[in-house]
Amino acid sequence: MDGAAAPATTQAATPDTGALAHSLDETRKRIQAEVGKVVVGLAGEVDLFLAAIVARGHILFEGVPGVAKTLLAKTVATAVGCDFRRIQFTPDLLPGDITGTFVFDRNRSEFIFRKGPIFTQILLADEINRAPAKTQSALLEAMQERQVTIEGNTSTLDDPFMVIATQNPIEQEGVYRLPEAQLDRFFLRVVFGHPAQKEEIDILRMHGRDVPDASAVTSPRELLAWRHQLQFVDARAELYEYITALARESRKHKDVFLGISPRGSLSVLKAAQAWAFLHGRPYVTHDDVKRMVGPVLNHRLILRPEAEIAGRRAEDVLREILDRLPAVKS
Repeated sequence: MDGAAAPATTQAATPDTGALAHSLDETRKRIQAEVGKVVVGLAGEVDLFLAAIVARGHILFEGVPGVAKTLLAKTVATAVGCDFRRIQFTPDLLPGDITGTFVFDRNRSEFIFRKGPIFTQILLADEINRAPAKTQSALLEAMQERQVTIEGNTSTLDDPFMVIATQNPIEQEGVYRLPEAQLDRFFLRVVFGHPAQKEEIDILRMHGRDVPDASAVTSPRELLAWRHQLQFVDARAELYEYITALARESRKHKDVFLGISPRGSLSVLKAAQAWAFLHGRPYVTHDDVKRMVGPVLNHRLILRPEAEIAGRRAEDVLREILDRLPAVKS
């Protein structure tokens, strides 16, 4: 498929969308360069991070310790000019430690609300699976509604607001599996592997001395402008049919216990729009959709126990379905 050819549109992009897409592509490259001063070899992960930001989504980083999950989150947050806070999740962490709580002010003889670290723009929930479900659930309202309710009082969170969670997939003791309802709230799941040897050599060279801090390349105001314009990134009717066909095939697959929901389908569309927008195009291609299927859906597909015992993974099932579906031509 020729990804450079513009499709016949069903909803014409506004004149500003094309110009903003080109500007965003240039900004994306500048962010990549800035992050590259601190983090080695994670350009693809940076692009996925930015796609989640533009699409108003949250992201789950999964990987063994020491592969720069936390460092990447902090560095990208700095590069996009957002406030950043980190919470280390532990078994004794309480919901109030995240959201905040009411405390008694003796001078005023009344209870006042002391905000928790969730009142920021980008929140890192580090090792989220080390806290029990009750504490993990403190994030659900914030992730879905962008607000926090405590003792009947509702407080709106900053805009933009985003949760980045990390988890270690190999730990078995002292961890709690994320509930499916919470996993579904994460827009993307990004799996970190070990770097190639050349990249690991570059890491030793870079971090064997003092590394300069990253600088802001853009601002929250620009992020909000990108988010508003994303709705005008065009996707043809054939791509809607392709995405829904993918979801329906997942529900019928012999190895799948629970297939893709409509929220999963919508997330694929938004992710493809964000990916196209970040790469300078005001329209979505078939390749954009295929590129985002894995990160968007690999944590939403629940396999049957016998398939898991046989070593099957969600990625394998998604690949099989994609191979069966006919491509959408330009």
